Amino acid sequence: MLTVSNVSLRYGDRKLFEDVNIKFTPGNCYGLIGANGAGKSTFLKILAGELEPQTGEVSINPGQRMTVLKQNHFEYDEYTVMQTVLMGHARLYTVMQQKDAIYMKTPFTDEDGMRAAELEGEFAELNGWEAESDAAILLNGLGIGEELHTVQMASLEGAEKVKVLLAQALFGKPDILLLDEPTNHLDLKAVAWLEEFLINFENTVIVVSHDRYFLNKVCTHMADIDFGRIQLYTGNYDFWYESSQLAQRLAGEANKKKEEKIKDLQAFIARFSANASKSKQATSRKKLLEKITLDDIRPSNRKYPFINFSIEREIGNEVLRVDGISKTIDGEKVLDNVSFVVGRDDKIAFVGSNNSLAITTLFRILMGELEADAGSFKWGGTTSRAYFPKDNTGFFDDEELNLIEWLRQYSPKDQTESYLRGYLGRMLFSGDEVLKNCTVLSGGEKVRCMLAKMMMPGANVLLLDEPTNHLDLESIQALNNGMISFKGSMLFTSHDHQFVQTVANRIIEITPTGLIDRQLTYDEYLENETVRALRAAAYVA
Repeated sequence: MLTVSNVSLRYGDRKLFEDVNIKFTPGNCYGLIGANGAGKSTFLKILAGELEPQTGEVSINPGQRMTVLKQNHFEYDEYTVMQTVLMGHARLYTVMQQKDAIYMKTPFTDEDGMRAAELEGEFAELNGWEAESDAAILLNGLGIGEELHTVQMASLEGAEKVKVLLAQALFGKPDILLLDEPTNHLDLKAVAWLEEFLINFENTVIVVSHDRYFLNKVCTHMADIDFGRIQLYTGNYDFWYESSQLAQRLAGEANKKKEEKIKDLQAFIARFSANASKSKQATSRKKLLEKITLDDIRPSNRKYPFINFSIEREIGNEVLRVDGISKTIDGEKVLDNVSFVVGRDDKIAFVGSNNSLAITTLFRILMGELEADAGSFKWGGTTSRAYFPKDNTGFFDDEELNLIEWLRQYSPKDQTESYLRGYLGRMLFSGDEVLKNCTVLSGGEKVRCMLAKMMMPGANVLLLDEPTNHLDLESIQALNNGMISFKGSMLFTSHDHQFVQTVANRIIEITPTGLIDRQLTYDEYLENETVRALRAAAYVA
């Protein structure tokens, strides 16, 4: 068990945490959530002992072992992949090193023999004989093949290093596992493997992630950081989000009897529980949910942007035709004879294993930013388009513009300050915040400005290239809702599984051998046997 007692931390006048008291117990996975800047990663560092709070303490039960997903990808460059994973169990690795060193001694004395016997005993107690095979299972599960287990970490690609560091954190069945954005840089197979591992993990897990699908799959509780406090809630992220919305709604229904409110809560819990899988963790989560009372759900203090893409002109049947587009960049053919037709009701998610360059290139060609080497495309006569590029830096390099002036560039119809403040207010820029210079914005603030820009023209076709990058969970949820309710056509790409699953009704995957195009949801696409066979054939090395 991990116990946090009276922990407080301030940076100057800014209060991050104040008198936090919380217990993280075995058998549970806690998703640590909060707005950007709330202190999620900082709190993990306090739990890990990497950062001292100004007051209070963090304690674990005697003899328990804690591991942390390391963020420095170069820390182990001088070691092999296998050595790096084994270092996840510091005491076992030390015993192995001492054992090897003592057997190398010449002459080998009686004292050395006694010490070697002690080390052998401890080595066996720590499951040392199974250590390398256990490490290999973790590495293989995450997609690091056996041919890489003996190579130096320095020779690996960045995404491969992330997988090895994740295997290091998971190695040796730690009692407490701290994971900061563990799905970053992981492919679909590795994420699915990690989800299954954590679902069956019997000890304590505390995880920070912007991936709602991942949080929904693995978490039994949410730990919500809000105004310096941390409040525990039973259930996964969707349960936390929807129960807070329900609590807000019930709080506004003053005339409703308590018995009726209890019935509303029970119906809500039953609906959530009905969708749960039959796994051991899902069954235990269901039991926890059934114990929740009205006092356990609270309205959230979170502020959500309001994102609504209304359309000025109804779209016709002819939206977009793409015929044989090809493009080579720096000697690499990123698009090869790409053809498809977009219908008026299509919300198409473009996916592909490590193929973001191809998707970005396609979107830029369709928006006239790049010229195709071959092929053509034609937009329908009734279409009007709004585009969210992956790289928005060029939009924010004018040092003379505040946010009002910045947005005014993209508002030919109405340039009054009150009109522009309305759109910025939807994106949570209020008061004097709209007067700050556009060059000092954070990544998330730039994305919100770009979304305000996209909403203004009333376009009936949206193209969005990784729009969730840099956004906090609240903004992702708001964008997700806005895209679901959009009445026009859409072409987008995102690494957010839940985002793709809830928005797209058609999937196009750009593979090395051509397109796979199916009128399916994302989960249906991933589970479809025909698609699996096509994907397996397309990605054969």
